[in-house]
Amino acid sequence: MAVFGRQFDFMSKGRFFGIASIIAVVISIGSLAINSLQLGLDFTAGSLVEVGYSQPVAIGDVSAALREAGYEEAQVVAFGSDQDVLIRLPVDDTLSDTEMASQLVNLGDDILAALRSTSDSAITLHRLEFVGPRVGEELAESGGMGLLVALGIVMMYVAVRFQSKFAVAAVVALMHDVIITLGIFSLFKLQFDLTVLAALLAIIGYSINDTIVVFDRIRENFRIMRKGTPYELINLSLNQTLSRTIITAMTTLLVVFAMLFAGGESIKGFAIALALGVVIGTYSSVYTASNLLLKMNVSKEDLMAPVKEGAPDSMP
Repeated sequence: MAVFGRQFDFMSKGRFFGIASIIAVVISIGSLAINSLQLGLDFTAGSLVEVGYSQPVAIGDVSAALREAGYEEAQVVAFGSDQDVLIRLPVDDTLSDTEMASQLVNLGDDILAALRSTSDSAITLHRLEFVGPRVGEELAESGGMGLLVALGIVMMYVAVRFQSKFAVAAVVALMHDVIITLGIFSLFKLQFDLTVLAALLAIIGYSINDTIVVFDRIRENFRIMRKGTPYELINLSLNQTLSRTIITAMTTLLVVFAMLFAGGESIKGFAIALALGVVIGTYSSVYTASNLLLKMNVSKEDLMAPVKEGAPDSMP
């Protein structure tokens, strides 16, 4: 069923959106190659200090106090409320992992002393963590492997459930979603950490679910409709699933926006990545995946269900 009783000719804009997707992917890959990602401490190593103030505090004041104490490279962000502050410090290349870990407690005491010297508010140390370079490298490798394994499993599932052309279209659409999301993080220099990696895996799950719904309707229409070209049948299938696609995207975004605006700094990257992924994944399910099927000349013969001998012809 169409939205508001209207039938949309999605495939007539397929060439335009296909070119737009290629341009977006090329820009994203270029940005990743030139700017790379703004990796968080989970991957790059360093120290993480979380402190709490008894009164609201300005981030600029905290940064100024740390600069005066010699911590010029410290990154200061609000964490959950205007009384909680998260301080990120890069790793000292002159020290080994063992030396950095042993000095962590002293680092916390030094930062507290520096902050207390410039503030009348009571300051409490909430968290003190250190991630070594080797751990960061292992996390990056494991995260990348996880993404590749997820894409491989999706491709095998779709090939078995549908057909090889559908598997190629689904995986290309998923790669499109992930690359553009990473490209946006690279272009705007947003921090990439483990929560964002988790969001990318969630995006793969969300996008493939949306794509499978569209593919299922396409297969059904190809099998039961005697008349109609692939162009017309794919258009019909997209219109029939459009209401469900829009409702699913909107309800998901409501939850994601709640996390983005009320969830605090710790899950901000996760929420941003998920919001981008929902929008891009919805777009790719309608245009990228379906457009690829059309370009690969999917036909009724590709999806013909095996007919038992003596079974009546049920096609209208």
